[in-house]
Amino acid sequence: MGLVAAKKKVAEILNSIRKDGRRELMEFESKQVLAAWGVPVNRTEFASDLSEAVKVAREVRYPIVLKITSPDIIHKSEAKGIKVGLSSELELRQSFGELIDNVRTYKPDAKILGVTIQEYLPPAREVIVGALQDPSFGATVMFGLGGVWVEVLKDISFRLAPLSAEDAREMIQEIKGYPVLAGIRGAPQADVNALVDTIQKVGQLVHEFPEITEMDLNPIFAFDDGKGAVVADARIILGEIK
Repeated sequence: MGLVAAKKKVAEILNSIRKDGRRELMEFESKQVLAAWGVPVNRTEFASDLSEAVKVAREVRYPIVLKITSPDIIHKSEAKGIKVGLSSELELRQSFGELIDNVRTYKPDAKILGVTIQEYLPPAREVIVGALQDPSFGATVMFGLGGVWVEVLKDISFRLAPLSAEDAREMIQEIKGYPVLAGIRGAPQADVNALVDTIQKVGQLVHEFPEITEMDLNPIFAFDDGKGAVVADARIILGEIK
């Protein structure tokens, strides 16, 4: 997809969210934006009920990841709204009701729209790429290792957008956890070039669309060198209409 077509597609998605009276995109919508912008995401399909989920899962193919879709549930893992590695229709049917019950227990008044059926990704090194519109500096991009590393160690780097490939590579190399990506104790290097590309595209996206005030891509699965990097979860927030 060319730049003009990509801009048009992203604008259409963001406008539809505005018309719906929302500022926060649901995960599958966030991934639609990323996919339109050329950022690799795992296949993510929305299903409004169990019968639709069963049908979609056959198309996506097992194993799958099952996640709740609700504008009221920001942290799906805290609500126990995620099931990973379901390997059959039987497991899907059993997990669907359990997922709904978990979310109802966590937040009884949550508006549940359905679920997403997602392509299962094999284990890989996990990183986070984020972005925000800084009131002083403008579009800013963040990078770090995913999970506990970013939450506990605050091991992250920042750059202003848009970024060059050199900027993105420096972001990756300057975090303390870089040896995890570079390969330690004989482990192969992660696909740093794919991460560079993702960081650049995220920077370009928030630069071109300043109405995107916050973006959180966590985790991104960074596979071995030459095998790419794929966004497994995504959250995009729009600014208030002035």
